[in-house]
Amino acid sequence: MTPEEFRVAGHALIDWIADHRARVPELPVAAQVRPGEVRDALPREAPSAPEPFADVLADLDRVVVPGVTQTQHPGFYGWFPSNASLASVLGDIASGGVGALGITWQSAPALTEVEQVVTDWLRDLCGLSPEWRGAIQDTASTSCLVAMLAARERASDGSEHRGGLQSLDAPLVAYTSPHAHSSVPKSVLLAGYGADNLRSVDVDPVTYAMDPEALRREMAADVAAGRVPAVVVAAVGTTGTTAMDPVRAIVEVAREYGAWVHVDAAMAGSAMLLPECRHLFDGVDGADSLSWNPHKWMGTILDTSLLYVRDVDHLVSVMSTTPSYLRAATDAEVVQYKDWGIPLGRRFRALKLWFHLRLDGVEAIRARLRRDLENARWLAAQVEAEPDWRVVAPVDLQTVCLVHEPAGLRGDALDAHTLAWVAAVNATGRAFLGASELDGRWMVRVSIGAEATERADVEALWALIREVAADAATV
Repeated sequence: MTPEEFRVAGHALIDWIADHRARVPELPVAAQVRPGEVRDALPREAPSAPEPFADVLADLDRVVVPGVTQTQHPGFYGWFPSNASLASVLGDIASGGVGALGITWQSAPALTEVEQVVTDWLRDLCGLSPEWRGAIQDTASTSCLVAMLAARERASDGSEHRGGLQSLDAPLVAYTSPHAHSSVPKSVLLAGYGADNLRSVDVDPVTYAMDPEALRREMAADVAAGRVPAVVVAAVGTTGTTAMDPVRAIVEVAREYGAWVHVDAAMAGSAMLLPECRHLFDGVDGADSLSWNPHKWMGTILDTSLLYVRDVDHLVSVMSTTPSYLRAATDAEVVQYKDWGIPLGRRFRALKLWFHLRLDGVEAIRARLRRDLENARWLAAQVEAEPDWRVVAPVDLQTVCLVHEPAGLRGDALDAHTLAWVAAVNATGRAFLGASELDGRWMVRVSIGAEATERADVEALWALIREVAADAATV
């Protein structure tokens, strides 16, 4: 494809994206395909000759779009927001168009230095200490693994440069909430701690936030048994209920035992952009690492996850490998992001943030977050005011956890009812919700935060779920 051919195709693609976004509200929210349907709709062999670009666009509509759950839809309330603001889409296109090779500063100085600028911008916008230094990872899962590796090496006095974990006399232990994201136990396994050395710390029965005194008891028991507390992952915005672990108290306990504290604020971190929400992150500047995802609620397109650390020298000592062919005279003067994470090569992800912040502006982003908070509070108030409905967890941010409890339905029968009416809502194509277990029973999560979702959409959702739940209760 020549630059001129690209120009023509690119204009057509931009038109397609704009048209697609305009019609998203008319599409079913959930993907409308069966397992294997997309694969079966495509040729078994790659084309041997070029195909017309119009045919490719036609297959986007015919094959791809029906196989996508429309997370940009105003009726999307599942999981967590996964926004892709069009301003950041332009940055993503620019990143691919520039085609930078991000392995060292020398390979793309602008890639490194724009990333330094935007991570500093967001640190300051979130009211964080200037001690934090940031890098863009792909997801919070990777950020958690990097933090787990850094914690492992601090607790083991650099065992990777000797005999590794196999050379240690005492096992290292990790601690987290039972409501933390699934990436935490995965990181524990991948970092070599072992499943037997992960502690699930008790939580407050009302807030579902980690109990610092329970953490202290777990750590004391491990020390008494000859084990080494190495890392605590504080979940600030848990996956199920958006519970906020008390960071300050967790940091104080962890310091008593010399353990690293990683704050996983993947979705909730966007709330730090709002001064009125920063009390939820009290004590975060005492932690060792912090991750949050602009590619969730804030709205920058995937994959844009921020990892901040306070001791960069330690992180580099853990992650750095510098073969002779990557060395340069400027190494001592520049940041080498290859030493801040797992991959050597990296995309120019910073352009997505750079475009998003410049083209939308911080105040517009803040206004949208405040809109979502107001909509969540409104929905929670409606639920609490309605007979047979109940909010089952604190609404700290934009997630409302609720159940419908008709008279006479309890236990397994109530669970079956909950799952039935959620499935019925999703089958309408007008909204998409997720169910999750809490205290051994099913409840429904309404995660408000799609860029297009306005109050009228939340009002329509509330009317829909009441209608569908009432119908399910009579079956």
